[in-house]
Formats: sequence, structure tokens, C-alpha cells
Amino acid sequence: MHDLDVLVLGGGAAGLMCGIEAAKRGRRVLVVDHAAKPAEKIRISGGGRCNFTNLNCTPANFLSANPRFCISALKRYTQHDFLALVEKHRIAWHEKTLGQLFCDGSSKEIIRMLLAELAAAGGVLQLDTEIKAVSKPDERFSVATSRGTLQAASLVVATGGPSIPKMGATGFAYELARQFGLNVIAPRAGLVPLTFSDANKELCSRLSGVSVDAKVSFQKTTFREGLLFTHRGLSGPSILQISSYWQEGRPISVNLVPDTDAFETLRRARQETPKQDLKTAIGQMLPHRLAEELSQAFQLKGRLADQSDKVLRRAAEQLGSWQLTPVGTEGYRTAEVTLGGVDTSELSSRTMESARVPGLYFIGEGVDVTGHLGGFNFQWAWSSGHAAGQVV
Repeated sequence: MHDLDVLVLGGGAAGLMCGIEAAKRGRRVLVVDHAAKPAEKIRISGGGRCNFTNLNCTPANFLSANPRFCISALKRYTQHDFLALVEKHRIAWHEKTLGQLFCDGSSKEIIRMLLAELAAAGGVLQLDTEIKAVSKPDERFSVATSRGTLQAASLVVATGGPSIPKMGATGFAYELARQFGLNVIAPRAGLVPLTFSDANKELCSRLSGVSVDAKVSFQKTTFREGLLFTHRGLSGPSILQISSYWQEGRPISVNLVPDTDAFETLRRARQETPKQDLKTAIGQMLPHRLAEELSQAFQLKGRLADQSDKVLRRAAEQLGSWQLTPVGTEGYRTAEVTLGGVDTSELSSRTMESARVPGLYFIGEGVDVTGHLGGFNFQWAWSSGHAAGQVV
């Protein structure tokens, strides 16, 4: 298969989906990947059960310099379309919180499904294949690999972003885009824990392992999910979500008591148990270790009877709007996705084809479209891969 209709670089979620759809149309399709096994990000996702999509997926769940770019692909291949494919293969699934869908068994079932679909359609997957050079000397692409040179009419780049480098993830898609003159929005780690320095780092370290339901905000964006203290800072779903919006040098706001009117709760406690310590009353709203540490950090001490309304209101404000300025993130090492990527103004939203280079397509994580946590990034992989697969 050295003379191809479609060559897909990357055997992950987006690449396999594109290969499947193109092969269904009778195209001669080869999907290549440098790894020894396909779709490793699928395998490790969702704790090994793959959060493969989200029932509540809408364009509003994605970040991009052009928020409208994702609409076309998401509309033409929806979460319900992918779920139908999962059910066709009799893969048992369940819904967790907020519309997240997971395999009952193993994420490997999703990989087996994709490989079976590719093979049934006549597409071929070739692993352990390193890309040496890519050029377009004429109407066709020429790709030099560790297994020889491949020629193809259409070249689809589905190599992802540099998140989770231990799995071999790289910025290859960006390098190739720039080689062909396409603009790349500066990439950075997304859905990643936030880190702190000095007193806040020490506080988080002492609380490592403590988790709490919280509302976390940056400017006008708010997420409410679990928050986890770590040795380096903060993690958990709410933090991962806000990390995609956070801007360096700016504070985030953490509401540790989202279901509680903290001032009224403290005022009532002062009335009913005036001899109780303020930190003990705070401990009725928060885990004990967290209440102890924050009472000390916020200098909230003494008996409730000795606290004025002003002091109680200040305590409530600190619990409901804790201002913290991260010094950074844990970076690509632990990031679930990469923000930024190939500029969508360079691509057709209907086909994912480059406007500058006919026959060159970019799909999946390498494009400047990044989903929220909860199955949205897989849905973008399915939708963008499907969009390109219909036309390559």
C-alpha cells in the first residue's frame, strides 16, 4: 500500500475514525502510528474505562479562538451517533455524573471496536512506523517513513498534541502545519492541575488527599465539581476545568461551601452554641482537616460568642470566595489535553481541509478546538475524524 488515496498520520481516536469513514467510501486507506499499540490515550482514559462521549455535548463545551468552528462537525456526527456505534458492537456502558458515558468493562472494547470497523471497511493500520519527512512535490503527498516512502492523494494529520509525553505524544502536527505555511495558535497544557508557591503550596501540601465539592471560578467562567488538594497545589475536576480558562498571574476564586449560606450558618451557631470555637463551627461545613488549616490561615479563632457579625461575614466570604493565584500548572506531563493548535481560520469547518494546501487535513487534538472534561474531547475526535473521512 505505497500508493494510497488516503494516508492518516496517527492511530488514535480521530485518526481511526477518519480511516473508517474514508475506507467505507471505497478509498485505499492506510493509518500509520509510531507507537507499538494503537490508541493508547483511549486505553488509559477514564481510569481504563474510557469516558467516550457526553450526552450533553454542545458547541458551548469547547474552547477555540473561533468558537463557531466546531459547530458543523459536531452537528453532523453527534454523541448519539457514536453511542449507536458502541451499542452496535454490544459494548455495555453507563452514565456517570453530568452526562459522562463510560464502558462498563474496559476501554479496550472501544479500541477493538474501532479496529474491527477499520478492518471491515478495508482500511489498514500500520504501527511502529516513524515519520521521517513529509513533502508535496506535485499533486500528491510523499511521506518518508521508517518502513519506506508512501504516496497519497490526501494526507490527514491526526497526531494529537504534546499532552502526556510519556506515551510518545509530540507537537508533530504543529511542526507539519508550519512547514506548509499554516498558522498555529500557541499551544499550552489544558485540563491540568494548578500549582502554587510559598504559603499556599505549604497549605495545599498539608491538606494533600483532602477533597471537597466546590465551585471554582475564573472571571465569568465557573465549574462546580470535586476539588482535590495535592502536594503541589490543587487538582480535581473543577480545577482541571478552570485550568483551561486560567490566565497566568491572575487569581481564581474557590467557593468551598456552594450549598451553604455560611454567614447564616455561623450566626445561628453563635446563637445556639455561643461557647463553641469558630473553627469548630466551620468544621460543621468542611472536612475537619480543612477547617483546621483554613481557620489558622484566615486567622479565624476564638469563641463564637466573641465574634461580631462583621467577623462572621468576613469568615463566610473567605470560605465562599477564597482568592488564590496559581504560579503555573503541572504542564503537559499530567495535562489531559492541549489547548491551542492549528488555527481554525486555516481550515474548512465542514471538511477539516487546509485552505492553503489542497488535500491536507488536520483533525482531533492538534486543531485549536479543546473540550471540557467529561468525554467532550473524544467527541471532537469522533466528529472531526468523521467530517474529514466523508471527503478525503
